[in-house]
Amino acid sequence: MHLSYVAWIVFILSAALEVGGDAIIRKGLFGKSYLLIITGCLILSSYGLLVNTLKWDFSKLLGVYVSVFALVSVLFGKIFFHDTVSVGTIIGIAFIVIGGLVIHNFG
Repeated sequence: MHLSYVAWIVFILSAALEVGGDAIIRKGLFGKSYLLIITGCLILSSYGLLVNTLKWDFSKLLGVYVSVFALVSVLFGKIFFHDTVSVGTIIGIAFIVIGGLVIHNFG
């Protein structure tokens, strides 16, 4: 299984859709906006459509995708919500990325 540029683009865009959709749903829930909740759901479901355009085994696909998603979610939180990224989070992300690399190379 070769990780092509197309796969990287699909993973990054999918993670942005998943994290963004979830953030919009969160904003809708706390702001009591049904329109934001519905919009977030549509965006969130589009991630599933996009990520599954890659013709990989499902378990390998999501195993590798999770590491990209984890990185994007922490960056999204830092940039858009001004979250503080703890050392524990950085260490945890490192383990997740290592796991994704193991799945990609040996799975």
